[in-house]
Amino acid sequence: MLSIRKNLVAVLVGVLIGGGAVGLLVSHNAGVPTGDSAKTAEKKPLYWVAPMDANYRRDKPGKSPMGMDLIPVYEEQATDDLGPGTVKIAPHIVHNLGVRTALVEAKRIHTQIDTVGYVMYDEDKLVHIHPRVDGWIDKLYIKSMGEKVVQGQPLYELYSPELVNAQKEVLVALKQTDQQLIKAAQKRLRALKMSPQFIAQLVKTKEVSQTVTFYAPQSGVIENLNIREGFYVQPDTTMMSIGQLEQVWVEVEIFERDAALVRAGLPVTMRLDYLPGKTWQGDVDYVYPSLDAKSRTLRARLRFDNGDLALKPNMFAQVSIHANPLDQVITVPKEAVIRTGQQDRVVLVVGEGQFKSIEVTIGHVSSEYIEVLSGLSEGDEIVTSAQFLIDSESSKNSDFKRMSVTEKPQMVWMQGTVNQVDAQYHKANITHAPVEVWGWPAMTMDFDIADDVDIAAIKSGQTLHFQVTELASGGYTVTEIHIVSEPAYPTATVNGVVNQINDEQRILNISRDAIEKWHRNAATMDFLVSKNVKLSTLNVGETITFTFEVRDELVITNIEQPQVDNTGHREHSHH
Repeated sequence: MLSIRKNLVAVLVGVLIGGGAVGLLVSHNAGVPTGDSAKTAEKKPLYWVAPMDANYRRDKPGKSPMGMDLIPVYEEQATDDLGPGTVKIAPHIVHNLGVRTALVEAKRIHTQIDTVGYVMYDEDKLVHIHPRVDGWIDKLYIKSMGEKVVQGQPLYELYSPELVNAQKEVLVALKQTDQQLIKAAQKRLRALKMSPQFIAQLVKTKEVSQTVTFYAPQSGVIENLNIREGFYVQPDTTMMSIGQLEQVWVEVEIFERDAALVRAGLPVTMRLDYLPGKTWQGDVDYVYPSLDAKSRTLRARLRFDNGDLALKPNMFAQVSIHANPLDQVITVPKEAVIRTGQQDRVVLVVGEGQFKSIEVTIGHVSSEYIEVLSGLSEGDEIVTSAQFLIDSESSKNSDFKRMSVTEKPQMVWMQGTVNQVDAQYHKANITHAPVEVWGWPAMTMDFDIADDVDIAAIKSGQTLHFQVTELASGGYTVTEIHIVSEPAYPTATVNGVVNQINDEQRILNISRDAIEKWHRNAATMDFLVSKNVKLSTLNVGETITFTFEVRDELVITNIEQPQVDNTGHREHSHH
């Protein structure tokens, strides 16, 4: 900031020397004495005004509602009651500084989410090859990963005593001419993945083959080739996989701030260093239901057509997800916003040659525009160039609050949807409808929750009718709520083994089974237990059946424990 102020001084000195003028940049309320200070002291003030609120006027000295001394306003200041931090610049200096302005507009903006990811096989079309019996690889037709195969192509020959015995059973059934036994023996061969041609040849020649050839179930390329000739294999051996590349997946990670914008079906543009200048068009195929606990990112799966097979697994991809456009939001040019990391500001034109830095709350950011959630109204004029110079001068004594002569109520009722609740800090993130009396558009923001409001009754996903009170400090607090509708949480019932029990925090660490309806693999994780579920009868190492809901956290709402009755049968008790 010091360097900015030095630059402002240097620019103004050059302008003033070239123009032969002095004293044309004035920061109001700065308390800088002039040669006319004695004359000013002799004049009678027109009225007294609060330092933080130009609308609070009195005809005699006193205190403001915030306990500050009122400031006298004289005749030459009567038109300059725009609050602390107002900077006045002569018109020719405005021109020489290159100050450009723009109007705040309500428009449609397109949001683009840029991220990176990796190309991978379409796992819906990835086939893993396992043997159905124990045996030895007598001959391997596939020599390396990446080799192309077509459906029906031989993959390997297997010697297995179990396959030999299964063939003999067919021959025994043929000798006995028992049709039912013949069908059962042939059905077993098919279950062991022997081809129809092999079975037909066995019936025709009645000769047992010591080795059996197995064929590719689909066309594609070989992935994860884990065998060689002579290997001993079992049913749990993944010998190889066959993937198809006509369509590919790309997995990406989305920052938490953009997670609400991403949904299945959105169009996607992808670029690769492999082929500079070329782009691929795809769409969002699936958005995972939870964020990564460490990186605080949301995973999404994208799908792309790959007819020319140019996209290869493990390629690094640069991805742009085109979120749905936002209609009629208050926007300013991207270059107009001064972002300091702790505060976002713009320089507002408050009068002819008068400027002031004010704080704004920003929303989504596009390539050209930034959404402004609060601090500006449609039609306001803001500075888009040289604003850093003006901001450095205004910031010396600015309160960063916008003064308005429009009276507005201190309390309003709003309706909105609860996104997140922070009980520790008594806050809630709510997306609310437009508030006309305050000039607010529909937006998402954090609200403080008053101490006398039961924050435990506020839950993510609820629709609320709530009263908001504007505080003298500028914050907004929810002072009363009416619950319009309760949220519908995703729920699942699954088996699991209890690893740890934390009675104090009501947390269970459970190794749960896979959840097929959500396509989630088995995992070990922490669950918060609802207060109406008892923990006293649970034991570490016990297998339970439990139901949980996906809220801000994973919350167990019911537990069933196996119980042994007097007859030795296992039953379930409900909690």
